Amino acid sequence: MYAFRRFAVRRSRQFEWLYQVLERVLVGLDPILSRIGYGRLERPMAFVERHVKGLMFDCRMCGQCVLSSTGMSCPMNCPKQLRNGPCGGVRPGGFCEVKPEMRCVWVEAWDGASRMKHGDKIRVVLPPVDRTLEGSSAWLRASRERIQAIQGGDDANRTALADAYPEARESAPTSAPLTAEPGKGGAS
Repeated sequence: MYAFRRFAVRRSRQFEWLYQVLERVLVGLDPILSRIGYGRLERPMAFVERHVKGLMFDCRMCGQCVLSSTGMSCPMNCPKQLRNGPCGGVRPGGFCEVKPEMRCVWVEAWDGASRMKHGDKIRVVLPPVDRTLEGSSAWLRASRERIQAIQGGDDANRTALADAYPEARESAPTSAPLTAEPGKGGAS
């Protein structure tokens, strides 16, 4: 798996393109997928995603895939599962302090991001992992968020997270606003 993971990072630009194509396909298939029901598609899609991403990226199926913003290096492979950058223990040569035979996931992430067209997304601070989403399809979730953003305009971009994850409001109210913020043209 480790060799495949390094392969994906070295070819992060091609995988970025592939992810964009997959998203466009899923968005284009939304009318059909909606009729079938996203709930019905969750298990088979998660099965396919687990095997494809498991082989190529050593995916841990956190349900909130950030490969497209971390240079195709999954931060869940970090022994400490750090989502926003390396710890202070990166060894010389970029190796992990916990697993000295493995290169630091975040050293790999920066390397992969430097090759990507939209590699600057690695600078965005990611929210903590919502463990209730483990094992679910990040592909379906991301495509539904994209569809909501397309259909609803700017307000949908702000509320897509809240709509996609109803329980996010209880766990992190500031990251999932459901109403307009004061002074932004909404309710005060």
